[in-house]
Amino acid sequence: MRVVEPLRFTTVAEREKALEEAHFNLYSLRAEDVLIDLLTDSGTCAISREQMAAMMRGDESYAGSASFYRMESAVRDLFGFEHVIPVHQGRAAERLLFQVMTTPGQLLPSNTLFDTTRANALDYGVEAADLPVPEFLDFSSLDRFKGNIDCEALEALLRGPEAKRIPFVLVNITNNICADQPVSLENLRETSRIAHQYGRPLYLDACRFAQNAWLIQQYEAAEAGRSVRSIVKEIFDLADGCYISAKKDAMGQIGGFLAVREASVAQKLKERMLLAEGFVTYGGMTGRDMEAVAVGLYEGIGEEHLRCRVERTAYLHEQLRLAGVPVISPPGGHAVYLPAAKILPHLAANENPGHALAVELYREGGVRGTKIALTLANGEHVEMLRLAIPGRVYSTSHLDYAADCMRGVMLRAEQIQGFATVCAPPLLGGFMAQYRQLQEAACTV
Repeated sequence: MRVVEPLRFTTVAEREKALEEAHFNLYSLRAEDVLIDLLTDSGTCAISREQMAAMMRGDESYAGSASFYRMESAVRDLFGFEHVIPVHQGRAAERLLFQVMTTPGQLLPSNTLFDTTRANALDYGVEAADLPVPEFLDFSSLDRFKGNIDCEALEALLRGPEAKRIPFVLVNITNNICADQPVSLENLRETSRIAHQYGRPLYLDACRFAQNAWLIQQYEAAEAGRSVRSIVKEIFDLADGCYISAKKDAMGQIGGFLAVREASVAQKLKERMLLAEGFVTYGGMTGRDMEAVAVGLYEGIGEEHLRCRVERTAYLHEQLRLAGVPVISPPGGHAVYLPAAKILPHLAANENPGHALAVELYREGGVRGTKIALTLANGEHVEMLRLAIPGRVYSTSHLDYAADCMRGVMLRAEQIQGFATVCAPPLLGGFMAQYRQLQEAACTV
């Protein structure tokens, strides 16, 4: 069985009308008005025939679902954690983890928290301590592991006066906010050593664990020749627990899970999960989706699949680079990031340059991306346009079209206007914000 989806070409006038109706928020566009959708790879991958076949045996029992036990078996086999708690998606897992593992006023060190993680932390009164390595700030550097946590800074924090505020250490693999840069196995080993030396658990935000393992295999010299599966196993052996959105490397359309070693922690997570997600053997997932994830976890670590996945991202990165578009290097596993300040230097930070770039790309050809932003410890604000590639969906021809559209945007970059934020919720505001386009650019350059 093969399934295809028609693509709808729109006119510039139609796209302009769609933008106005959406208050210039690309998340508010109707999917039918988007030609190439690079907004996210979360839940947007194409499922395989093996996943489809497995879904046909989905057990929708409220309690004791056979589908849960098949997913649990896959997680235990690949990751080595005894206790598996299903949830409907990754941010639900984050919320449960903060409910159980933190109290208001605490401080959470990480290589850099993803935006939903940061929002959940703030909602529980927990402060983020982002500790990316300095190499990340050199966007042209070809250092392959710019997603690493700064181990010296982490150890200084754990032995300093703030140590009593730290409940655990969290590492995001790959480091999505830091341009999808991977974390090396050497860095994970050292992070685990430091965390445990100071009596702190290590947790992984591991939704792109397979891509990270592949990049370790390809670019960390000491790990060359190892299988992705063996690298995956060692990554999780270093941690006390993890949470995963199954909508990325597990190739699911919905779902996720927490996995932990300690029975006492698992019990607390299950008790909290019952209040919002569902019974402990489905946690907000259908049996069909648990079956798809059980298969997708193995497909996600397939080395030919990962080669194709990562090389497709590198292809778009290279096409943009050849077109003269500034890109953050090297490419990661699932997305290409463009530094907005380099492309639109005439826009001030409060004029939303990353969002302006994303809007202009949609105007140009119906290609949807999204702004990613982070504020560094020194107060510097960095905005990027992320072009995330759904797994097993687009061909190189689709990516050529996206690159051509970006080339067209570059031709008029100096004339691109900024945006004022009209209104936005205090947490995860970008999802629901409304914008107003400024009449004139801040200056002419």
